[in-house]
Amino acid sequence: MDEEEEEVTDLKLQLFHNTVREHIIFLLLVILLYFSSYVVVSRFRRRDRDDLYSNDEDEVLVYRISFWLCTFTLAVAEGAAMLLPVSIASNEVLLLYPNSYYVKWLNSSLIQGLWNHVFLFSNLSLFIFLPFVYLFSESTGFVGHRKGILPRVYETFTVFMLMAVIVLVLTAVLSAVFGIEKFQFFWFLNLGSVHLPFLYSCVSFLGVMLMLICTPYGFVRLFGVVNNVLVRPMLLRDVNEEFSAFYMEEASVKRKLAHIELQNVSISDATANGGRLGNGLTRSFAHQPLLQQSLAHLYQRKAMVSDAGEQQHLLNERLRELDSERKELDKLRKSSTFQRTFVYPLAMLLLLFCTGVTILLVVQNTLELLIGIKALPLSTRQFTLGISSLSKLGPFGAGLEVCLIFYLGATSVVGFYSMPFMRNVRPKRRQTSLPQLMLNCGFMLVLSSALPLLSRIIGITNFDLLGDFGAIEWLGNFQIVLLYNLVFGTTTALCLANKFTATVRRELRARLVENYLLFTNYMSFIN
Repeated sequence: MDEEEEEVTDLKLQLFHNTVREHIIFLLLVILLYFSSYVVVSRFRRRDRDDLYSNDEDEVLVYRISFWLCTFTLAVAEGAAMLLPVSIASNEVLLLYPNSYYVKWLNSSLIQGLWNHVFLFSNLSLFIFLPFVYLFSESTGFVGHRKGILPRVYETFTVFMLMAVIVLVLTAVLSAVFGIEKFQFFWFLNLGSVHLPFLYSCVSFLGVMLMLICTPYGFVRLFGVVNNVLVRPMLLRDVNEEFSAFYMEEASVKRKLAHIELQNVSISDATANGGRLGNGLTRSFAHQPLLQQSLAHLYQRKAMVSDAGEQQHLLNERLRELDSERKELDKLRKSSTFQRTFVYPLAMLLLLFCTGVTILLVVQNTLELLIGIKALPLSTRQFTLGISSLSKLGPFGAGLEVCLIFYLGATSVVGFYSMPFMRNVRPKRRQTSLPQLMLNCGFMLVLSSALPLLSRIIGITNFDLLGDFGAIEWLGNFQIVLLYNLVFGTTTALCLANKFTATVRRELRARLVENYLLFTNYMSFIN
């Protein structure tokens, strides 16, 4: 009897210690993600009186609270993007070192709790924190109340509750329309079990659709970004000679601009003197031919001034072009031989490799879905880490899956911010206002929350979506999943084909137009 009680006590102590350890690990992860998000947001936020009123303590407090919640939202977005890579890496580590003392803390309960916490904080950030922060920053307090924080909190809470009621009623109506649940009088009793997951399911579906547009475009844009950032190899080029030529041409353009400025000054002085002379001759009415000669000379000088202005404008444009080209050549001169010869080709080859592997995996996943070999991404079963590798290539395949997931995330972000409708919202260093920060943090959270769904839908990994992520209803729809794979693979292939064949197509078009013009001229000459 005593032995059974001791075993029960040991199990309870072990469960208690595991729970405490998991919460400590979660706390450390939150601190790490919040610190990295704080660095990112601080890099882009604008520090001036439009955002931070140093004379008003209430505005300073509102700004700080809004800034903290925006940073927390971005930390949640980073955690959502890290879910699948961390889970895949944990599974492979437990397979490689099953009996190691140093990885005993890494278990299924920890990973499952991580997915649940990210899902919970994603819902809180999307539906509570960000709307509350925006309303709080825009509130002024009810009419008749004195200024302060509490009136603004009352106004924000009232408006937020009205918006929440409207959104929840619309969610209940949509769930009844789509057959998720029959509309009942006491529908609000199922708020946490039915309507909030359905609302997050709708948001995740919008995020996946947004990534369907951004990711193929991001594949193309990422090549341009790497081309602009890295130093390209110099084949059959003498950079020092080109730099000297540009430097001499830039000096020549500056001398011409200085000469034109001196000429304008002399012409303006002569024009002023000619104007005074013309006024004196007009008043005297005595020397009419001399007056006409002076006015003609004045008009001629004005025409010279206008020509000099056009020439100065062209020279200024050329000077800006020379300056940018000279800086590019100076960058080439200062770069090392290894960077010019190996880094740029290696980066391009890596991009081509990742893009090609992604397209092949999408094609394979589509064929397996059509045949019936591949299961749908919907998953509600309990997953246990360390049982078997989910990749046919073992640890190498798992590492490749992690790299491809990060590659998809990078391409989606690059493609999203390269869209034309994002030009006014795109964050800029030290120039992003607080409402823009809120909007960008919300977009990052939506994209990051959709990244695990995208990776599972297109077959990048076979790792099951854990927690409530795997219980999203539309993931079990065969038509949606199959159509998504077809559209994703087709648009990606078309975008890449358009990118790499654009120069050839332009040259062919120019040659065809030239040949057509020659043929028409020949026929007209014969006739």
